[in-house]
Amino acid sequence: MADFDRKEFKRKYPNLARELEDEETKVQVDRVQRFDKFRGYTPTPIDYLRRCDTMEQAIQTIEYLEGRKEITSEYAEELKKQLKEKGVRSFGPTKDEDYYLEQVGY
Repeated sequence: MADFDRKEFKRKYPNLARELEDEETKVQVDRVQRFDKFRGYTPTPIDYLRRCDTMEQAIQTIEYLEGRKEITSEYAEELKKQLKEKGVRSFGPTKDEDYYLEQVGY
């Protein structure tokens, strides 16, 4: 950081600047969370269905994905058939809201 930038930063944010420069307030980082496990991961239709609690939610999800052309009509029919014959949990256990954070140990 150039001296001018440093002076401007100190002028605008005096408390933060003091904390950054104070040796006593520094915290040692001994580990870094790894989120690489899901970097670039695109959820599948099954991932979305595992968030559904009811058959109605699952049908809406399938129809939404079909409408957006994210799944074919044939695959949508297969999913609906499985849903009607085996139920919403046949796609796997519910993925809670924090599922992905829990998977990386957050």
